[in-house]
Amino acid sequence: AQISAGWLIGRFGSRAVTTVLALLFCLAAFLPGQANSLPTLMGALFLFGAFNGGLDVAMNAQAALVEGAYGRPIMASFHGLWSVGGLLGAAVGGLIASWRIEVTPHLVSAGVLAFILMVVATRGLLPDTGRHTESGPTFALPPRVLLPMGAIAFAVLFCEGAVADWSAVYLRDTLQSTPGVAAAGYAGFALLMAGGRLTGDWLTVQLGAMRLVRGGGALVVLGIGLIVWASVPWVAIIGFGLIGAGVSCIFPLILSAAARTPGVVPGTAIAAMATAGYSGFLVGPPLIGLAAEATSLRLALLFLGIFGLLILLFGGTVGQQNPNAHKQGKVTGMIL
Repeated sequence: AQISAGWLIGRFGSRAVTTVLALLFCLAAFLPGQANSLPTLMGALFLFGAFNGGLDVAMNAQAALVEGAYGRPIMASFHGLWSVGGLLGAAVGGLIASWRIEVTPHLVSAGVLAFILMVVATRGLLPDTGRHTESGPTFALPPRVLLPMGAIAFAVLFCEGAVADWSAVYLRDTLQSTPGVAAAGYAGFALLMAGGRLTGDWLTVQLGAMRLVRGGGALVVLGIGLIVWASVPWVAIIGFGLIGAGVSCIFPLILSAAARTPGVVPGTAIAAMATAGYSGFLVGPPLIGLAAEATSLRLALLFLGIFGLLILLFGGTVGQQNPNAHKQGKVTGMIL
């Protein structure tokens, strides 16, 4: 879905693709609650995931267009709002579950609210002047210039997926913490990630993309060092927080840099980075699990330190792109 979205963006523009996929995504939110068997649930989740993956690429392509129009970094703020939305969604979902509201009315109300917001928000998207004429094959290997950034994207989301799935298990089983304390590992990670993204644009201006990416890689290495060294839960929680701060701005910077790469259609570049990144998110948790079964979870988490070093190694490729590439000039649309 993400690769196909890149082709569609090159053909029709990010504004049109974002609008269509956003509305389809909201409609797809109804489907899981209507499923009455495993096959129908799988089909509903497939459509929901496909529209979500395509929308993710289209939104980031539109964000890159807005960033070019502004002439200053803004991508991290968009991702910061995504993080805040995720935290609020989890909190509201937990509250609704505590009220014992059934799944169908929950999803229907969320879908209706999201649909209304999407109708309003998509009216302010910027047109892709001149970009919709750029097209190419639907499926193609990414250009070599994008490969180092793709490796960073894979490493960053590998770390995100591993922390999401294994932080609570590590705190509970390895460091013998209570379930409530175990949940604090991912909470610290998510909160510092959101904070890092909300301040990321300012940090990009002050430090530059290259230094920020390499600094993030260093924080990942430091964080995993604290985690595997920890003998008490609070030290590991600090480590998970450092990883969240370290990876917070890297993926937005990768997407922004990829969209500015000369000779590459922005939608295609963003689709390639998103595909590389989410591949890491998917394979990270099971690989950590396999390594933990063969050794221990403490040793298995050292993989994250290796990926932190990889980010340090390839971080110099971010920020080499022309900051004025694909710049569209003055912002003429309404930005929400």
